[in-house]
Amino acid sequence: MKNNIKITEVLLTNLSSIGADAQGGLTRLLFDENWKQAQETLKASFEDAGLSAAYDAAGNLIGSVVGSEHPEETVMTGSHVDTVRNGGTLDGQYGILAGFLAIQRLLEKHGTPKRSLSVISFAEEEGSRFPFAFWGSKNLVSSVDREILRDVADKDGVSFPQAMKEAGFDFSAKADAPRTDIVAFVEAHIEQGAVLEHLDKQIGVVTAIAGQKRYNVRLIGEANHAGTTPMSLRRDALEGASLCIDTLLREAKRLGDPLVLTFGKLEPKPNIVNVVPGEVSFTVDTRHTDAASLDGFAQYVESTIRSIADDLDLQVEIDNWMDESPVPMDSGLIELLSDVCSEQGIDYHVMHSGAGHDSQILAPKIPTAMLFIPSIKGISHNPAEGSKMEDLVAGIDVLEAALYQLAYT
Repeated sequence: MKNNIKITEVLLTNLSSIGADAQGGLTRLLFDENWKQAQETLKASFEDAGLSAAYDAAGNLIGSVVGSEHPEETVMTGSHVDTVRNGGTLDGQYGILAGFLAIQRLLEKHGTPKRSLSVISFAEEEGSRFPFAFWGSKNLVSSVDREILRDVADKDGVSFPQAMKEAGFDFSAKADAPRTDIVAFVEAHIEQGAVLEHLDKQIGVVTAIAGQKRYNVRLIGEANHAGTTPMSLRRDALEGASLCIDTLLREAKRLGDPLVLTFGKLEPKPNIVNVVPGEVSFTVDTRHTDAASLDGFAQYVESTIRSIADDLDLQVEIDNWMDESPVPMDSGLIELLSDVCSEQGIDYHVMHSGAGHDSQILAPKIPTAMLFIPSIKGISHNPAEGSKMEDLVAGIDVLEAALYQLAYT
């Protein structure tokens, strides 16, 4: 155990130095210099461990060993190498290192697997540089229409094709065919929430990734003088927004888990102390693991907003700009991870993920599973992101045992 902890510490420390920013966090964006250095560092590590390592046309880095009996069947693990701006050191890259260490240990203990084994460092998941998320996993399993990204640029005006070129990849090159050889994908990840820590569980076995619906809402009333406009004659857009928020939050709390509802942004206009707000824009983010429940609550959200706007004589605009269905994980792999935890005497919890992950892109086409390890205080996307070293190692142990069952038996 001590040796496993030391190896994990060293690898995490070395990789976390690439993209370390002045604020104490980690910033590593798709195709930037930090991204290139991190991928090349991982490539060298993969090759030193005896894996063949190569990039695909999208920039995904894949380290592989060919199976002795079923080379055409691949068992894959891994996660994403990119980060949010000023993020933590575990989101994404822990899953890459966990997969690499698990495969390295399997090769040392058992030699060549029956099925091919691969660890993938997905090029991008976060959407932090360009307004397009899951570039890595989407390219692995489906054809991405690159033309929609031709004129997309980052905040510094660098276009997607130019960024790709600077990183050594050709935007105009023919994309790789979707992978059809992958028979199982298992992603290890930090929870990014406080459920496991609160329950004092060491591993989470994920059953589904919650679906999401996101809205931009705009209520339009009439801006007017705060002192001379009687309450009965006001068309106060902020009053409408506050009623929407209060009503919907109360209903979300009544319905309870796994439904969540968030109002993350609120912008009144003209936003002046002595003027009745004539316009308010706000966002709505709601998530659930069951598609019918998510759809039902979303209908309630929309009808409630329209009803309140009508009662207050407000105009309303509702833009449902994100509509992602819940994604279940593979039942057989859920059972496998649960059995591994039981066999190893690990106290685990079966749970859903409220955050999005590469696994949700793969699961509709490949048998997929996720395992979580606890996040300290549930903090993520933040320099304070952390997990206990014994939990990091426990996650690798569970992953190793699962990959053994999938690739060696």
